[in-house]
Amino acid sequence: KVIAEAKALLQNSTSGAVYQTYSFLQIAGAQQVGSKLHTSADLARAEIVTLVKRLAKEERSPALAQLASRIAAVERYGAEAGEDPFAKVKALITDMIMKLESEAGADATEKAYCDEQLAKTEAKKGELEYDISKLTSKIDKAAATSASLKEDVNRLQAELLALVKSQAEMDKARQEGHSAYAEAKADLMQGLDGVRRALGVLRTYYGNGAASASMLQDSQSLRAMMQQPATPQKHEKASGAGSSIIGILEVVESDFAKNLAAEETEEADMQADYEKLTQENTITKTLKEQDVKYSTQEFKSLDKELAELSSDRDTTDTELSAVLDYYAKIQERCIAKPEKYEERARRRAAEIAGLKEALSILEDEAATALAQHRKKGFHGHFLGARQ
Repeated sequence: KVIAEAKALLQNSTSGAVYQTYSFLQIAGAQQVGSKLHTSADLARAEIVTLVKRLAKEERSPALAQLASRIAAVERYGAEAGEDPFAKVKALITDMIMKLESEAGADATEKAYCDEQLAKTEAKKGELEYDISKLTSKIDKAAATSASLKEDVNRLQAELLALVKSQAEMDKARQEGHSAYAEAKADLMQGLDGVRRALGVLRTYYGNGAASASMLQDSQSLRAMMQQPATPQKHEKASGAGSSIIGILEVVESDFAKNLAAEETEEADMQADYEKLTQENTITKTLKEQDVKYSTQEFKSLDKELAELSSDRDTTDTELSAVLDYYAKIQERCIAKPEKYEERARRRAAEIAGLKEALSILEDEAATALAQHRKKGFHGHFLGARQ
């Protein structure tokens, strides 16, 4: 009677614990579960599979979908193969969590690397672009200044050529003018000398009275007298005629003297103007030659600087090309991805959290099963003692 009562108590109170403990370890005979849920262990297993499948669908994760299939297979066939389904499922979930955490760590490392490389590359790119901009500005300015100086040199050289030509023409004209003056002066001096000697002879011949009278004659009267009939062959000294001749010669002497004075004055003025213009041309020529010299030195220096600046820009441009190539590659690696890091981090965090929740359910169910198993052992010991 006591044994029957104890058996009835055990059947009524421990059937769930027995199923929880032993049906999860082996499924056989009439107590096979199939697709039906009879115990809390069945519910827990179903909840885990459902949770993982839902998580796989929400996060569109093929890995989690595969994990859900593997968990379902372990729950269905693990006990038949003599395996511990609890341990197997826990290992699957734990491995997946570790894998996701490892991927998260690697992704975070990659994100930090990408952020660093992108920042450094963009900074270097901006620095090189700024350097190229500065070099280009300097090159443009130097090139413009050099071109302007070369134009100035060409203009000054043209002006110098014109100045030299003008001076040469002026020298030739002055030389010709001076030659004409010298010839005219010689003629006038010779004529003046002849007139003066003739006057001396006549004055000596006719005496001082004729010389004095001749001073009173009008120049027109003298010229008129010169047209009078020729002197008779029988020549006699005539003071009146002598005075007329002397008067004419004195007018001629005066004209020669005035003409000579005018020639000398004109020559002096021409020579003064020539010397003044020559001095001005000399100064102008010297100044322009100095301008040509300094401008030539300056544009040659600028051309040398231009070559150095162009070389620097070419070097910087080559460096920038390399940086841009690397920048394109790092962008392709770090930016040109179907999914951004933030989205991947969120998705992976949700997957890890969901798997940890499943693991927590599994561990809670295992703890409950262990407690019920210990309770069963206590009841068995108690029944044995009563018998």
